[in-house]
Amino acid sequence: MLDKFVQAKARELKALRELKAGGGTLEVYKGPRPGFREVLTGPGPAIIAEYKRSSPSRGIINDSFSPQNAAQDFMAGGAAAFSVLTEEEYFQGSLDYLDIFAGLGVPVLRKDFIFHYLQVEQTAATPASALLLIARVVKDLGLLTDLMRVSRSYNLEPVVEIFAPGELDMVRHAGADIIMVNNRDLDRLTVDLDMSRRLVPQKKPQEVWICASGIDNSAQVDELHGLGFDAFLIGTSIMSCDRPGEKLKELFP
Repeated sequence: MLDKFVQAKARELKALRELKAGGGTLEVYKGPRPGFREVLTGPGPAIIAEYKRSSPSRGIINDSFSPQNAAQDFMAGGAAAFSVLTEEEYFQGSLDYLDIFAGLGVPVLRKDFIFHYLQVEQTAATPASALLLIARVVKDLGLLTDLMRVSRSYNLEPVVEIFAPGELDMVRHAGADIIMVNNRDLDRLTVDLDMSRRLVPQKKPQEVWICASGIDNSAQVDELHGLGFDAFLIGTSIMSCDRPGEKLKELFP
């Protein structure tokens, strides 16, 4: 699945290369970028509400819930931050959504398949506070380290996602301090929270850890927060509800 997602970015990356080759530039966003890490480290669990209209595993989740309504609903539901899918082909996302969500003054994570420094520059032209780097997509330690360095030079906080225990050492060597553990098996598209349970004892004090995929009730949030997770990225379980903001409130222990 990740190979398909990366291939889907080829056209976008081609356009960015052509812009660069032609002497064009993307103007870096000059406004504030609220601290992403900062809002995840409070006394209780923080929830990152994700705007996800569609996914390969579920198909259409909710394509009638506008980003404007979602931003307001998530805010009312107590979200500490927003995650916004910007990948178009498989997730019906858009870069334009970042402006809408950032308009409420809450930190926004750009969630996409980023593996080239031009995509980091593209993100820097938006009001996002953070961007996602997936260890299994970037793969190379040197490249991951460089992408994180470039991100930070634009005041973008890199969130590095892992899907397996063997990826933890690599992302630490690259300098990751915000680590997201995804409970989804990408080959079978199944979800198992035991991935998070097995990994979180290895968390270091200076790290912020986010649990992603498979969270749909407050008991899970309470358990995994007690084990050490600082935050929870939740998309499908709230986006598939008629009243996402109310569902979000129910997830707090």
